[in-house]
Amino acid sequence: MNKRTFLKNSTMLGLASIASLSAFGKMLESVGDQPADIVAENEDFWGTIRKGYKLTPDYINLENGYYCFMPQEILEQYIGHIRDINVQASHYLRTVQFDNKNAAAKKVAEVAGCSPEELIITRNTTESLDMVITGIDWQPGDEAVMAEQDYGSMLEMFKQTAKRHGMVNKIVSVPPDPKSDDEIVELYANAITPKTKLLMVCHMINITGQILPIRKICDMAHSKGVPVMVDGAHAFAHLYFSIPDLNCDYYGTSLHKWLSVPIGAGALYVKKDNISKIWPIFAETGKEQNDILRLNHTGTHPVATDLTISDAIDFYHRIGPARKEARLRYLQNYWVNKVRPMSHVILNTPTDPARSCGIANVGIKGVKPGDLAKTLLDKYKIYTVAIDGAGVHGCRITPNLYTTTDELDALVKALGEIKA
Repeated sequence: MNKRTFLKNSTMLGLASIASLSAFGKMLESVGDQPADIVAENEDFWGTIRKGYKLTPDYINLENGYYCFMPQEILEQYIGHIRDINVQASHYLRTVQFDNKNAAAKKVAEVAGCSPEELIITRNTTESLDMVITGIDWQPGDEAVMAEQDYGSMLEMFKQTAKRHGMVNKIVSVPPDPKSDDEIVELYANAITPKTKLLMVCHMINITGQILPIRKICDMAHSKGVPVMVDGAHAFAHLYFSIPDLNCDYYGTSLHKWLSVPIGAGALYVKKDNISKIWPIFAETGKEQNDILRLNHTGTHPVATDLTISDAIDFYHRIGPARKEARLRYLQNYWVNKVRPMSHVILNTPTDPARSCGIANVGIKGVKPGDLAKTLLDKYKIYTVAIDGAGVHGCRITPNLYTTTDELDALVKALGEIKA
């Protein structure tokens, strides 16, 4: 059974309803060629999209950063793929699974703006970036540069690599509210030495939402002969960009975050010239050294997730990448601008709106992040996540496309009332 047959069998399976899909289509037509920033404020438009999600009545979910769960349309398509594969079983796995996975990777590459020969499907950002970290031929004394605000799993892998190979990790600290791009670029530049073999940088810092000037950092590093690995876990399908425009060497992301693919899907971009330099996590023979698929041996895995990537991308395109970014930025600015004047509130996200998008981090003076998160959930029925480290002390707030301004008003009210 090929991909086309799979999609034909499950296209309309369990979709929210014909009526709601029709309303969605009409709503998309109604905004037509309106600028994305205008559509971002159209609550009727986003209210229609909200109807496509099954939401819990128990709390307001403002922790979409860990996992942006699927709207019902994608969920039902995913369940349909699971059912179809369960029928085909080994026949599917031994015939078309790899063709379909490659087709999904090609579709992700189109979103990323890169060649399919430079991108593979992985299970998450951690796997993607750890493949690069462990795949480099490290020698004693080699150096890697990173920030304390980088994701913990990657920092842990660098620590293990240092113990194993004798390489050295140089850790900087990114200022929470930089005055300029140059301040960030110089921070990393000052950490580079002739021994630096890799620089890791976040596209969007997961704990604060700060967007870093990746292109400028990459250009600087390349001028010093240093390759750059970008953690794009929170930027892909959140920001509207093309990976090649960043000029990075490696880019890892998680598709289960802002693309709303089922858990267990990520992607790794490797610039063509660097493919042969990386050892794969799992051995793969029979492929040329510069073939990206040499890095993609994963063993038996949940292949229905691969098929659902295509469905999620279709949904993403229907909404529109520019509209999505504009809406997420609008939602963040909506609540942040209301709490910024509050004297007891601490915002751990840059004041310049261009330096963030949907994610922000907020704290209350004299209140521990864990206590703040507990109070928000127990008293106000608002779910967030506490961040207490790397110079950041507060709760990360990550709305999604279904989030309403009324829900954010509830957050603003709570933050106004919670005091030490």
